Amino acid sequence: MKRLITPSAQTSLHTITFLVAFCSFTYELAYSELLTVMYGGTVTQYGLTIGIFFSSLGIGSYIAKQFDETRPENVFRTELYLAFIAPVGLLFIIWINTAALPQLLPEILLGLLARLPVVGIGVLSGFELPLLLALVNNLDSPSLSPGVRRITNMTDRVINTIIGILFHTSHSRSEYDTYSTVLAMDYLGGLISALIYVFLLYPSVGLIISIFALALINVVAALFFICRFSSRPWGILAEGDRDIITNERTVLVVITIVLTATLGGAVISHQTVDNTLTEYYLEGNIEQEYPPGTVDAEITTQFTTQYQHVVQYNRTWKGSSSNPLFAGQTERCLRLDTAIQVCDSTARPYHNGLVDVPLSMYPNTTDTDVLLVGGGDWIALDHLRQGNVSVDHVDIDAEFMQYAKTNSFLTEYHNNAYTYEHAKTYQADIYDYLQRTDAQYDVILLDLPGAKTDDLLPVYSTQFYRLLKDSLTENGVVATWGYSQYTYSSHQKAYFNTVTQAGFTQYQSYYAYDDYTGNGEIRRGELFYLFAPDSSRPVITPTNGTQYVRKYQGQYQSKKWRSVPTYRGVRPNTLFNPNYEILIDTQRKQESASNRLSRLQNMTLSDLL
Repeated sequence: MKRLITPSAQTSLHTITFLVAFCSFTYELAYSELLTVMYGGTVTQYGLTIGIFFSSLGIGSYIAKQFDETRPENVFRTELYLAFIAPVGLLFIIWINTAALPQLLPEILLGLLARLPVVGIGVLSGFELPLLLALVNNLDSPSLSPGVRRITNMTDRVINTIIGILFHTSHSRSEYDTYSTVLAMDYLGGLISALIYVFLLYPSVGLIISIFALALINVVAALFFICRFSSRPWGILAEGDRDIITNERTVLVVITIVLTATLGGAVISHQTVDNTLTEYYLEGNIEQEYPPGTVDAEITTQFTTQYQHVVQYNRTWKGSSSNPLFAGQTERCLRLDTAIQVCDSTARPYHNGLVDVPLSMYPNTTDTDVLLVGGGDWIALDHLRQGNVSVDHVDIDAEFMQYAKTNSFLTEYHNNAYTYEHAKTYQADIYDYLQRTDAQYDVILLDLPGAKTDDLLPVYSTQFYRLLKDSLTENGVVATWGYSQYTYSSHQKAYFNTVTQAGFTQYQSYYAYDDYTGNGEIRRGELFYLFAPDSSRPVITPTNGTQYVRKYQGQYQSKKWRSVPTYRGVRPNTLFNPNYEILIDTQRKQESASNRLSRLQNMTLSDLL
């Protein structure tokens, strides 16, 4: 039988070092993103996760001195445990943010529990480098293959020449072959992991499967280790004269093989696994927004574009009381990331408030120029078409806009508005668009998600609103929906100070109205704001408005421009000095069920969105 060609012991250890470093650094990125998805605040979550991970690495490195260096199977066990803990930690974090039982715990305790997997992975990763360094150092004849040796010798000479300009160097390279090479492979693994995760792994398969794929690499590293160094039958790559001999237990090898098959199956069936776990998380979080047992959510469609996660679902009222949300038992909704974009009950009244009310201030002719920011579902454009105005429509997500054109749910409300002859749609970042255009608008409509993550901080900044102000005609206004001061007072204070610093000194506020539950009772819906640089701008004129505005003219005819309130001690939100108070708390996990029901019955729809 032809003998298998096997790499040298040192080359094998260098390869394993690269693989485990690749996984460890990428776990740090993946878990940071996972916790950002769960809790928001990219800077906060990445900062905490990196800090916890590196401190756990230090703890693991310190604990590793207790290990018996004559038992190389510790490396095997470390990789096996990592391959198990990483996906289990993912499932654990999803569970504590979705299941009902953990919500009985204090929020701070839930936050600590959610970071236990990061600690576990950090401690285990801290074992790896000391163990591998010890193995390399204990080799009787640490040598590289001739090809690798030529490369390292040439690299040594180049590096020695360069750094010799600034430092005292040595021409002895024995230490480089043992410690420095292992360290270099460890750091190189970190660099390659970041590049592959950011540009390939995460965009291709998403967050959940990335963690499963990394766990698979860990367990493959464990298998490679025992195949190369084991004295047992599975040591198929072992050499006759070995410096490293492992004697792992059979049951652990069987577990490793089973775990490899399980993780491999998850990666192969990545779409099914990703959809199942995502639906479990999303449905649980939607249901948690309401009193326990009152709303059942069922995901019908979900996908991720380059810019956002699109989720269409049905929500069904299961409560014993009358439904305070919508007419009937079930309605369709669509979310972009965590924010509700549109539901059957709110689609028309929301756009009546966003579009119809501001248009009543201007002639409904093509001489009125409107900038629609966002609105990729095309519904706002349909209302603008009914006003017969000229529209520039800017949205960054071309994939979602294409999806919305033919989606059976959305077509009921946009009526193919993308064919409107007096509208031009631009797939662009609104910042870039505003900086490039010289166009001036009578009305700028902001159909944007609420400030629920720091990814949206730029469109709630003074710089953004200053660009909007500069794009208004001398009679122009900005219209947007907003949150109630009674529910999100910190947000509104930061928001008003931000808008004021951008040059908007006047505002009007109003609500949308409708019979949302079909019981004949008219309720307030979303809250809207009109902003202007001065009080000389037009006011809402119901007689000039649509049938909706005329129907509720009593709510709009007395609106006047007022000074935007400002608040001492509250920083405005800027691009380079963000005020995170402008973000809103979407979790509300510690709120009692009775309080939630009362809030549902009394709050405005904008607070729910």
